[in-house]
Amino acid sequence: MTRTLTIISLVASAALAGCDSKDHTIVSEPGGPDPMANTIANAGPVELPPAITASKTYRCKDNSLAYIDWLDDGTARIKADQAGAGTTVTPGAEGSPLTGGPKAGTITLNGQSCKG
Repeated sequence: MTRTLTIISLVASAALAGCDSKDHTIVSEPGGPDPMANTIANAGPVELPPAITASKTYRCKDNSLAYIDWLDDGTARIKADQAGAGTTVTPGAEGSPLTGGPKAGTITLNGQSCKG
C-alpha cells in the first residue's frame, strides 16, 4: 500500500513539474493577422438558394417517369431520377419544356402530357 502511494505521488509530482506558469501569446499566423479577414469583412450579403416547396413524380404518356422539384421562386427542377441534380427551368416561359404547376394534376413536359 505504501509503495502504491509513493508511485502515485511521484507521477503526480512529475505531471505538475511539466506545467509552465509563464504567459503565452497565441498568434493566428506567423506573419500577422489572417489575410482572409479583410476579404470576409468586405464580402456582400449571402443569398440562399430557393427552397423546394413540393417534390412530385409524374407518369408521362410514353410511360416514363418525371421527377420535378417545385421551387419557391417560381422555377422547377426537372430530374431524370430521384437522386439526380436536374435542370432548372421556368414553367410556361418561352422555350421552356414544362408547363403547369405544383398544384396541377396534369403537366406538359417536352410536349407530352404527364399525370401526378
